[in-house]
Amino acid sequence: MLELISEHACFGGIQRFYTHDSAAIGLPMRFSIFIPAQAAGGKLPALFYLAGLTCTEETFMIKAGAQRVAAEEGLILVSPDTSPRGAGAPGEADSWDFGVGAGFYLDATVEPWSKHYRMESYLHELHAIVTSEFAVEADRIGIFGHSMGGHGALTLALKRPDLYRSVSAFAPIAAPTRCPWGRKAFGGYLGPDEEAWRAHDASELMASLRTPFPQGILIDQGLADKFLERQLYPEVFEEACRKAAQPLELRRHAAYDHGYYFISTFMEDHLRFHGRNLKA
Repeated sequence: MLELISEHACFGGIQRFYTHDSAAIGLPMRFSIFIPAQAAGGKLPALFYLAGLTCTEETFMIKAGAQRVAAEEGLILVSPDTSPRGAGAPGEADSWDFGVGAGFYLDATVEPWSKHYRMESYLHELHAIVTSEFAVEADRIGIFGHSMGGHGALTLALKRPDLYRSVSAFAPIAAPTRCPWGRKAFGGYLGPDEEAWRAHDASELMASLRTPFPQGILIDQGLADKFLERQLYPEVFEEACRKAAQPLELRRHAAYDHGYYFISTFMEDHLRFHGRNLKA
């Protein structure tokens, strides 16, 4: 059962924040949703946004400046929290890039994380909730995200194209098996078997596919991003797309960093991209 935390008029629509008991997580979870005015006349396409490390369900809705264009496009926006809260796993709040606020959108398979850190299953649960409780067209849903959330958006879309028709990302962790963030998260949540990590690496997944999204994938990357060289590896994903004959628009922007000033600058492009794909 959904519990409404707050709601706010926004660009002719309504911005809401909810909590609910999650069967996948085994704990209460929160998510945000923007519903444009057009929903009063029937079901609309929806777009899931996955936020990055340390963020919450509020970050995107407050910082990204997405609601104005979503209202124009007639897109419902959904953003979940980035991890369970209150799981009580030892050390879960000891570092900013693992545990609380850093669920990496996967299902942990080793203790103590496997009991509650089940974010991939939670996204499927939230997908079902959104399509049943709101005016969402179930066959017109896209996904995008930033950094850790860009990783999540790419991997979930590549594994479940039946759920997501369109995908894009801002500065994604594009090859997590190669970078410190990914190796820390995968080693902690999935254990030492690095072969098991490959199922959660967008570049590895893409390498095994053939043109999974013929309408294209859009990625924006700032060249002043301090995490670019050591953590993100967009060139690895770019090469995987080339081998998979996957159309990719990877835009590199001088002077832009990793934060929401960058994201908000190019947000409209992403919403228009998904609007075209989801209405086609």
